[in-house]
Amino acid sequence: MNTQAPGNHAQNPAIDAPQAATVYFTTHQHQDDAVTSFLAQIRAHEIERETVLAAGIPALQRLASIAQRDSGQASTVRLFLLGLYNGYRFPFNLTTLRGLDRELFADCLDVLTMDARATVKEVHQYFNNGGELFEQFAQIAMEGKA
Repeated sequence: MNTQAPGNHAQNPAIDAPQAATVYFTTHQHQDDAVTSFLAQIRAHEIERETVLAAGIPALQRLASIAQRDSGQASTVRLFLLGLYNGYRFPFNLTTLRGLDRELFADCLDVLTMDARATVKEVHQYFNNGGELFEQFAQIAMEGKA
């Protein structure tokens, strides 16, 4: 009777020692490759997040400043920001972005990318008293519809 533990290659004459070492190495190499790939994906995500935050936060600050003004572009920016703040309460028609100048349009895309890809905070949380600021935007938007 064979007293060796199951899985011991000595009891299986079909697998010799060099073949078993190759199977062991190959399996562990695939595991190492999977871990390395996973860590690379995490690092790539971190780099992407840092990149979109570096562009998105200044763009958001510029847009918030514009949104406090009284112009057609300010109204579009305000509604865009409110759509990010609470899309159910403030639905935003993306085609209105077509009326923005190139710089404001690019800022909107940077903020949208930050909101979608970085997901660090909700858009109003990048400001001190951001909830109050966005509620002011909402009040201005509602007055414009009246």
